[in-house]
Amino acid sequence: MIVRLSRRSLLKAAAVATSLPMWPASAQERRFQPQVGGWRTFEVTTTVNVADATGACKVWLPVPDVNTDYQQSLENTWTGNANAAKLAVDDKSGVRMLYAEFADNVGVPTLSLTSRVRTRNRAVDWSRTDAPAEDPAVLRANLQPTELIPIDGIVRKTALEATQGASTDLDKVRGIYDWVVTQAHREPTVRGCGASRTPTSRASGSWACSTRSAHSCDRCR
Repeated sequence: MIVRLSRRSLLKAAAVATSLPMWPASAQERRFQPQVGGWRTFEVTTTVNVADATGACKVWLPVPDVNTDYQQSLENTWTGNANAAKLAVDDKSGVRMLYAEFADNVGVPTLSLTSRVRTRNRAVDWSRTDAPAEDPAVLRANLQPTELIPIDGIVRKTALEATQGASTDLDKVRGIYDWVVTQAHREPTVRGCGASRTPTSRASGSWACSTRSAHSCDRCR
């Protein structure tokens, strides 16, 4: 089964879902018991039109780059009026992206990227105490701070507070999860997700969806 989605369609669907009436609590009771399911294939299309472009310009679009037992990146295709376009890789992070260049005589620079991915449900047995094997170099790289996800200052302070008394990694993750859920709330006036700059969004507690992920990630690091 192939499901074709655009970012606009996803946002519209989310808006409709939030406007639905609330059902009685009894109708909402569910048991969270994820089971590994079959693969589903999706096509996600991102279209960029550069408004009021002056002179030559460049566009970078992220492409799916996860290959695990629950998600696999298939292929990427693109169209538009770019003078040159190619898949590029960031030397430091290894992140892949579509890079396009537009000459100064291009009226409205346009780039449309279609990515195919397949994904399936997964289930994690949290009772297992044996950690999966991982390359130490990969672990070190993924524990380092980044420009948008620092691990010192208030991040470290609140991480220690959230995990106080926890003795296992699972208990620590639960403590951080509970802290983020308690501290954060969705601000309806925020457009989209935006950049997740964790240090500057601490005081208000009004975080975009991507910022909540960043708040969990930085504390786990």
